[in-house]
Amino acid sequence: MPRTMKPHSYQRPTTLEDALACKLEGGASLIAGGTDLVVHSRGRISDTPMISLRAIPELATIVDGDTLRIGATAPLADVGAHPRVCAMFPSLVDAIAVIGSRQIRNVATVGGNLCNASPGADTAPPLITFGARVELACPEGRREVAVEDFFTGPGETRLTENEIMTAILLDDPRPSARSVFLRKGRIKMDIALASLALLVELDGRTCRSVRIAAGAVAPVPLRLTKTEAALTGREIDDATINAACEVARSEVRPIDDIRTTAEYRRALIGVFLERGLREVLES
Repeated sequence: MPRTMKPHSYQRPTTLEDALACKLEGGASLIAGGTDLVVHSRGRISDTPMISLRAIPELATIVDGDTLRIGATAPLADVGAHPRVCAMFPSLVDAIAVIGSRQIRNVATVGGNLCNASPGADTAPPLITFGARVELACPEGRREVAVEDFFTGPGETRLTENEIMTAILLDDPRPSARSVFLRKGRIKMDIALASLALLVELDGRTCRSVRIAAGAVAPVPLRLTKTEAALTGREIDDATINAACEVARSEVRPIDDIRTTAEYRRALIGVFLERGLREVLES
């Protein structure tokens, strides 16, 4: 059994059970890739008790079953290169490709990108469109939460004090579905000013079904259900696209900050939605 956590301590459990026991002691930060913790610690990493999840094989494994199970500590680079992810979830691959640098993606994890709960988390919008769930474990058992319901505010999630995210669960979309991920940053390796993911099924030019999610334009990664309703069952022509873009711009809740304005973020969502729908039509 791991020792009680002490100030300035570092634990590296090798089983999920031991990691949960460490977490019950309280006061420690979970760390996998550590890329976000390093940035925000401002040189005071030694002041933060940490529990490393890197030595737990279950959490780093990608299991290719009926449901694709991506371990929460699987590096982004491994997820983005996985054959089934590339074949069935291309917008997730595109989102991973713009996170940091190659070196960051070799270390950072999908679970960390979600648990950090940034409104602009790049993996969140495509995962929401694919109906992904996260698996959360505590000493009493495990539960699943839809990614679209996982975030409760900036830096806040539905994880309880005694839980650890163990996996991201994905079911394959229908073969006829097409996915798109679009994103705008200021410079290379910057966090998103705004992002949008779509998963669309067409019957000819008629939208049979659609899921849309946006990032960096609300306190949490946001599913745009009103915009989906404006498209579902309608022929995707110029009038429908223009009307849907207007709904999308009204549905997001961006803010002004030092990086850009709410008005610009709102405009980007309209541009991304039109671009994404036309890309799906052309495909």
